[in-house]
Amino acid sequence: MKKIAVFASGNGSNFQAIIDVVAQGELDADIRFLVCDKPLAYAVQRADAARIPSFTFNPKEFPTKEEYEKEILLQLRMSGVEFIVLAGYMRLIGPTLLREYQGRIVNIHPSLLPNFPGKDAIGQAIEASAKWSGVTVHYVDEGMDTGPIIAQERVRLDEKETRETLQQKIQAIEHKLYPSVLQMLLTTTRGGATNDEKASTY
Repeated sequence: MKKIAVFASGNGSNFQAIIDVVAQGELDADIRFLVCDKPLAYAVQRADAARIPSFTFNPKEFPTKEEYEKEILLQLRMSGVEFIVLAGYMRLIGPTLLREYQGRIVNIHPSLLPNFPGKDAIGQAIEASAKWSGVTVHYVDEGMDTGPIIAQERVRLDEKETRETLQQKIQAIEHKLYPSVLQMLLTTTRGGATNDEKASTY
């Protein structure tokens, strides 16, 4: 059973979905702790309710990204974390963590990458009057949602689609797709390919 850390910045709905499938025995993972860059985020309350430790920090209290990532890395090493799962973590992962966990960091993004990368992908799709959007699970590299794609699932936008209705559709997919992809990755021998290897797509 792989030891994982989940990184989140906000509400933590995907974090909760992961907690739930682990509790149900549908995901073979040991959630060692939550990493959150916003100490008051609701994700922290979710961790508390599930009796999962949290490591919270305020990036403004560190002189550089490298410094706070060193502190995160220390916590990861102390807990024996083997795999990092980003679930609404709103910061780019820097070289400090990428070097240590190359090919073992994954993210879920609310669009069909490479379309609508970065922040507010749902809003971007609405503004563009897109006919299709969806969900992408991908490996993390140094770019903004540029790592190799592992799996995608699409959703059709209605003519009168709103940000709220699209978000509901996206989250319904996320909460099923992410755990299933994680189960696939975490039950392989290595727990994930390197970023130099070609990712398989569902």
